[in-house]
Amino acid sequence: MKGMKTALTIAGSDSSGGAGIEADIKTMTMHGVYAMSAITALTAQNTTGVRAILESTPEFLKQQMDAVFEDIFPDSVKIGMVSSSELICVIADRLKYHKAKNIVVDPVMVATSGSSLMKTDAVKTLKEELLKVATLVTPNIPEAEVLSGRYIKNKEDMQRAAKSIADTYGPAVLLKGGHSVNDANDLLYANGDCHWFEGIRIDNPNTHGTGCTLSSAIAANLAKGFTLTESVQRAKDYVSGALSAMLDLGQGSGPLNHAFILNGNI
Repeated sequence: MKGMKTALTIAGSDSSGGAGIEADIKTMTMHGVYAMSAITALTAQNTTGVRAILESTPEFLKQQMDAVFEDIFPDSVKIGMVSSSELICVIADRLKYHKAKNIVVDPVMVATSGSSLMKTDAVKTLKEELLKVATLVTPNIPEAEVLSGRYIKNKEDMQRAAKSIADTYGPAVLLKGGHSVNDANDLLYANGDCHWFEGIRIDNPNTHGTGCTLSSAIAANLAKGFTLTESVQRAKDYVSGALSAMLDLGQGSGPLNHAFILNGNI
């Protein structure tokens, strides 16, 4: 299909398919975007937790990224789980080298199940190296507290934290309000302006991979040429649809139904 838009996900693999590159590829595909991946780590995990992590070497991650950029240049890039400083430095270096565009960083620090996914020194490198090249960063409230060094208890705190992150590091910030500060309302802070996205809290305990899915959907929409505000709204609508489908798999916090638009009758 000539003219098909392309997107690259740089993230960890989730063996249970609900988060990580598996969620990213499903999401990008459902948006009609050709998905590619550079894997930062293999994980042995399911809906109840992460059992083991096997990191990619920095050199192998570099080779994956170069192979993609030199052949099928991505219209957007989504970055998810990166657990070490060395890998973050490689990603930032190659993105700058290849002059990547539409870079969405989902600063995955903790899995839905509560498992820690990022080493402490990696947070510092994330802020100093990766956020400087990002178009958008999509923290939830706990992640935004780490990135901004501020406690977030209400909408005003969300605005102050988002402004602090943007002013300090440069990217636009989508601060996700799903951690009960308000009713799933998200704040986009870009170019000095605040834009609130009203969200309806969907009563579905199965939220494994929600953040991965949202950031991938934003990247897919940016690849298709939508503005940042349009891309966020479209991504939120997609996640709402995937949650509303009420897929129920696994014994823990289960995955979304990324293919809720398909009926499977091919």
